[in-house]
Amino acid sequence: MSQTTTATTRENSSFQTIDIVYIGIFAALLAICSWISIPLTVPVTLQTFGVFVACALLGGKRGTVSIIVWILLGAVGAPVFAGFSGGMGVLLGSTGGYILGFIFTGLIMWAFERFVGTALWMKIVSMVLGLAVCYTFGTIWFMYVYGRANGAITLAQALAWCITPFLIPDACKIVLAAIISSNKQIRKVLHS
Repeated sequence: MSQTTTATTRENSSFQTIDIVYIGIFAALLAICSWISIPLTVPVTLQTFGVFVACALLGGKRGTVSIIVWILLGAVGAPVFAGFSGGMGVLLGSTGGYILGFIFTGLIMWAFERFVGTALWMKIVSMVLGLAVCYTFGTIWFMYVYGRANGAITLAQALAWCITPFLIPDACKIVLAAIISSNKQIRKVLHS
């Protein structure tokens, strides 16, 4: 059987053992990225970077599943989120919408991969759009949850607290993820 036929058969079939292994590895990578905190004016974690790398290297389908596995691990209490936290309280808290929003980032990257292509510039566009949707979902969630507990806040306040401090760090994460995902040797290992 030729390599092309094998790759096509593999893509059209359900998950194989190697896919499950990679999904588990990248779910663990997401946890590690969440634990790494860069002390800026507002502490910044690498979990967004982990999301981008998972989808860019594994492909949209396996990358999105790894994000979902990571979130489910956190939901049941495993300390896989920022600050070694976990549990439904984190997901239902004011910043939980950003974590859940990563699923949308993965789905957008998957859709781009499937319908537009896998060129590097398209991956970057999909990361930017995925992040914008994650920001939107997370900010709406934040305003609702924070507002219920502390009183309503304006959109400008929510953006100043939750988005503005992260724009430059997240742009850097996109660039770094694009560089890593364009490495042919890494891609060869993950797609062999």
